[in-house]
Amino acid sequence: MRPADRLRRQHHEDASSGSLFADHPLRWGFIVTLGVLAALALALAVVNLNSVVLSVFIAAFVALGLDPLIRWFQRRGMKRGTAIVTVILLFLLVVVGIVWLVVPPVISQAVSFAQGIPAEVKQLKDTGWFESVNESTNGLFSTAVTWLGSLLTDPNTWAAIGGGALQFGAALLDGISTGVFVVVLSIYFIATLDTTKRACYTLVKASHRTEIEGYAERIMQSIGKYLSGMVVLAFFNSVFSTILLIAVGVPYALFIGVMAFFITLIPLIGTVITTCIMTVIALFVSPLSGIIVLIAMLVYMQVEAYVMTPKVMGKAVQVPGTIVLISALAGGTLLGLLGALVAIPISAGILLIIREVVVPKQARS
Repeated sequence: MRPADRLRRQHHEDASSGSLFADHPLRWGFIVTLGVLAALALALAVVNLNSVVLSVFIAAFVALGLDPLIRWFQRRGMKRGTAIVTVILLFLLVVVGIVWLVVPPVISQAVSFAQGIPAEVKQLKDTGWFESVNESTNGLFSTAVTWLGSLLTDPNTWAAIGGGALQFGAALLDGISTGVFVVVLSIYFIATLDTTKRACYTLVKASHRTEIEGYAERIMQSIGKYLSGMVVLAFFNSVFSTILLIAVGVPYALFIGVMAFFITLIPLIGTVITTCIMTVIALFVSPLSGIIVLIAMLVYMQVEAYVMTPKVMGKAVQVPGTIVLISALAGGTLLGLLGALVAIPISAGILLIIREVVVPKQARS
């Protein structure tokens, strides 16, 4: 068929379709109403299944975060299947080790921490140096210490950090069942990541498949490198914080170190938040302990920013600082810590699409 004939046929079909809806406005209204109801039903289903959707979301990001490790084993001579099995075994070993060795003492210290903070705050206020510092700050120091003590002992604080607007994991039983589900689903996603991606690519039109596949692979590799890099940096921060707090005599060092791991996953401000909290808690021991912790963490922050981060993260994510802050704030508001963590690589993917697809298309038009 010639192009002119094809255009006339398309114009005729469009005109016929328009006259069909014009002659039958009730039919048009009925179809539109069905579309709106279907969209509302889908949105309601997503809201009701938010914990399941969020679990799938977490498992997918765990798989993407571990994919760089699989590729690392492959570059050292392992076959893909062997590398996948190795990473799954390492993942299970880490999960079992955390549940068996870390969780019991952390829970014990968390209970002691929550019960002991009021007494610690009172003891701190009774020291002589506290009164002098408080007077020099016109009572601001006392207000800050009291606020921090009430904040740390408030269960809603930790629920907000862990779940945000969706209150994910607020109930202990739900948290345990969700954790088991996420672990099992993560293992499945790790084992079938390549197969799943190929199946998704077949849904794309053949003429655009190669281009879409290239963008998708770059985005997923960027997300994987970012997530694995953030976990590595948070682990180093947690270990250093725990050792430092033990050295200055803080009684809840392990619990605070574990909390530091999760808080430092928050981009840009996570390490700053943990430094402030650790310094104030170290002041409960002595002023010298607080000064040591503050100086050590400031030095560590410089080493992390200028030595560790460039080596670990590389060029995984290239996002302007303003976008990082906005993304972390929006993600944290919706999904708490998880949202703040994944918002940055998602923003990087969106920027990649805008930079390499939208902008060139606008330039050609």
